[in-house]
Amino acid sequence: MSLNLASSAHISCSHFPGETALIHDDRKLSYNEFLRHLVAFAAHLRQLGVQPGDKVALFCPNRMSFTIAYYGILQAGGTVVPISYLAVGREVGYYLNDSDAVALVAWSEYSKAAREGFDEAEDCEHLLLFDEGRGPLTMVDSPGVDPDGECDLALTSSEDTAVILYTSGTTGQPKGAELTHFNMYSNAQFCSEQLLGEPGRREIFGPGDVSLSALPLFHSFGQTSNQNSSIMGGAALSYLERFDPEAALEVMERDRVTQFAGVPTMYFALLNFEGAERYDLSSLKYCYSGGAPMPVEVLKDFDRKYNVSILEGYGLSETSPVATFNLMYRPRKIGSIGLAISGCEVKVVDGDDNEVPPGEVGEIAIRGYNVMKGYYKRPEATEEAFRGGWFHTGDMGTMDEDEYFFIVDRKKDLILRGGFNVYPREVEEVLYSHSSIREAAVIGVPDEKYGEEVKAFVSLKEGCEVSLDELLEFSRERLSASKYPRLFEILDDLPKGSTGKILRKSLRANGDQEEG
Repeated sequence: MSLNLASSAHISCSHFPGETALIHDDRKLSYNEFLRHLVAFAAHLRQLGVQPGDKVALFCPNRMSFTIAYYGILQAGGTVVPISYLAVGREVGYYLNDSDAVALVAWSEYSKAAREGFDEAEDCEHLLLFDEGRGPLTMVDSPGVDPDGECDLALTSSEDTAVILYTSGTTGQPKGAELTHFNMYSNAQFCSEQLLGEPGRREIFGPGDVSLSALPLFHSFGQTSNQNSSIMGGAALSYLERFDPEAALEVMERDRVTQFAGVPTMYFALLNFEGAERYDLSSLKYCYSGGAPMPVEVLKDFDRKYNVSILEGYGLSETSPVATFNLMYRPRKIGSIGLAISGCEVKVVDGDDNEVPPGEVGEIAIRGYNVMKGYYKRPEATEEAFRGGWFHTGDMGTMDEDEYFFIVDRKKDLILRGGFNVYPREVEEVLYSHSSIREAAVIGVPDEKYGEEVKAFVSLKEGCEVSLDELLEFSRERLSASKYPRLFEILDDLPKGSTGKILRKSLRANGDQEEG
């Protein structure tokens, strides 16, 4: 079956050509203009030799250019490889090499990391730096995009890979989750057409609605819940490059935002922003939370302050991402991540993959249209994740008698800092590259603002000395802003088990005793 996620832009343009599609500060593009831009960029890629199935990396903040490039890559039949705007050169190079990207499309302000990563990439042929000096995707140091360029919508298969999103567990380097056109299209369709309605009555998120794009668009939550669902229904997408509570409130009032999707730290910031009462948020109708567990008191206080209920959901990059959600037409259970969405099955299993009774803790497992087809070039990791045909999330949870799910804890050692995944081994490997460090272990510690903060324990080689400030600067230069540890502790030796393995559990226990 032929299906291309970019077809949603064509459909919305055919129905709502004059409606506003994209908003950034005082600039707006209609759906007709949006389609014209994305088709022209697709033609530009084709002229460079990009073929259907080729991977094209996108390194850009929340701007019109991200969405135009994203859909332009899909229009040309390519696979989008979004890169975190926090990435440093070493990380960019890894993503380019691992994904086999043939081109890197990068915001000019990220040129240092982009060039460093591009230089490390073995097979990446094109570096397309751009700004928005003369409109979206204004090329820098390379031929410009022909605004009259033509490129037919590529007839991709529903099972072709549309997007590769990088994620990982606590072992090894990040893995690329291959999400198909059907995965992404169907998940966006759910958010646009089913999340707000009920069986037999659709309430589409469409013309007249405005979504605030504050979540980073390189992340699956921002792509599906903000960008793709808005384009799917014909709503407008208003960009916020980096989340700031005052800036978010200003845009909500200015653009009459009707939908806000964010991680708990964003709601925490909005809730505690002094002077919030100055802003008119009467247009705000829908608020969604995901990416990390939402503190119950924050949810209740936000509801009271802004008179709008937050619907909490759950998902992963591997599930496009939405897998469960509290729905508008069903009772909301505070503290719950909701019910399995339509077309998706969710269960809780024990260590032998047997389903456990309601109320009993186990690992959450998922299967359905939203689940990725696998990790790119990693058959062993794919096989391990899909035991018995179910994707095993590594998250521990329960299901109640009404089939609402609740997250209890995360399996293994993944750190969730402000909605961003931080993988201890990746951080530890950077620390081990320091000439004075003998041992390193990284854990997450509770943090009121970010949920968890990254803390590193290190022991030093004999005769070596290093300050905490030096360790902080060393890490900051080599890791994304979301990853580098803010907290360090130097020990004579790190605790170990009988096999010599460093015991993170002991480090956590010691931290708990100190805080208590």
